[in-house]
Amino acid sequence: MGEYVRATRHPFACLLFLLPLVAGYEWGVAYLGGDRPESLRNGADAWLRWGLGQYGLDKLWVAPLIVVGLFAVWSVARWRDKPTAPLGTVFGMILESGAFAAVLWAISVNFRPLLDRAGIELSTTGSPLAESAQARLLVRYVGAGIYEEVIFRLGLFTAIYVLLRVALLPKLLALVFSAVVAAALFAAAHHMGPGGEAKDAVRFAFRTLAGLYFTALYVTRGFGIAVGAHAGYDVLVGVSVPG
Repeated sequence: MGEYVRATRHPFACLLFLLPLVAGYEWGVAYLGGDRPESLRNGADAWLRWGLGQYGLDKLWVAPLIVVGLFAVWSVARWRDKPTAPLGTVFGMILESGAFAAVLWAISVNFRPLLDRAGIELSTTGSPLAESAQARLLVRYVGAGIYEEVIFRLGLFTAIYVLLRVALLPKLLALVFSAVVAAALFAAAHHMGPGGEAKDAVRFAFRTLAGLYFTALYVTRGFGIAVGAHAGYDVLVGVSVPG
């Protein structure tokens, strides 16, 4: 078990886990999007591509290449201690991601009733926590799992944590502060821009909690499982909400 836990955090295992997700998402966007493939892109993916476009990196293959290339280079750098059973590790990561996704889904189903029982009143507007289940939207759910984790966990959380440690903040305090800030920004991002949702305290509170959950998975179980759990949760919510 100890060997498996270490293996799931290795960049090579994460690379093997990410490859079919990235390929499936990009294929789905191109094939199911028709003449408007951008309509299927997840918001985090669109933000990343917009940022890259500011530097002339606006080709469709640049964003996935950066994600895959990062883990490929990291894998080469750590090739000597790569997992001895990579395919078995990836299979375990699939099962583990599904389990973590199911846990968060159960929390989401009971989140509002738990607040009501605790006497916490939060205003709520608009639709349920997730979009109605439609086959084409499954592509967006996978995209959310990949690119929201890239931006908010691999990028934002890690950057804040490193900066705070450079500033000599104690490790635990830096970890907690980074996690809370990244989770709050993750929640707020869903309400930003012309395509953002209406402001909703319940959804914001839950997504902040979800952001902390994904951060905990990222820190303790690795990036691949955080991505898998995020994508799996989005799919579970999508198919469980009647269209």
